Amino acid sequence: MKLINNKDRRWNKDWKIKRMSYSMSLVVIYFGFKSDKSLDLRHHNIILGPRYEELLSDIFNRKILAKDFSQYLHIPTITDKSLAPKGHHAAYTLIPVPNNASKIDWSVQGKILTDKVLSFLDNEGYIPGLQKNLVHSEFITPDYFENTLNSHLGNSFGVEPKLIHSAFFRPHNRSEDIKGLYLVGASSQPGAGTPSVMMSAKMTARALASDFENSIAAWKGK
Repeated sequence: MKLINNKDRRWNKDWKIKRMSYSMSLVVIYFGFKSDKSLDLRHHNIILGPRYEELLSDIFNRKILAKDFSQYLHIPTITDKSLAPKGHHAAYTLIPVPNNASKIDWSVQGKILTDKVLSFLDNEGYIPGLQKNLVHSEFITPDYFENTLNSHLGNSFGVEPKLIHSAFFRPHNRSEDIKGLYLVGASSQPGAGTPSVMMSAKMTARALASDFENSIAAWKGK
């Protein structure tokens, strides 16, 4: 919406974009820590909180920051020790949170949630001694997704894959509004996720190549 003026978009008007449903966002915590002991964890770990459906409702419907949380914890040094100095681990954890339609003040809540998550991993025995052995930590919030990555409402996974946002109804790779403009990524066809985004790039490249070839043929025919 910020890149192209609303009056220049006949098909994808501001009201249409705002009416779409957007995915949740994330707080992502990156951290490194000392650990000479083997961890009772894997490269990929999903740690569920005490609630499931209620937490999802807090995130998507009520759009509030709940007291509890679930997370995906990624520790690549369990597989490849060369990714950190000897006796250390590098990790990050993803915590699903509401997108910025929630109006949560992440300049305050980001640090509070980060401390809460790291304390949880330590005190609940997932990474014993984490706070004492923490070497470095930093975090990003929905504000980063919105202000740095230009993601609408700070969402992390694009337009929700509802029926009305799927297949033909998802934003097309070839812009209906501006000739020569192409759309690629999680919010365009075919959808979100690394395989789909790679497919989106392939589809867009094919459309661009086809249009370019047709333009060359038309130019030569003059």
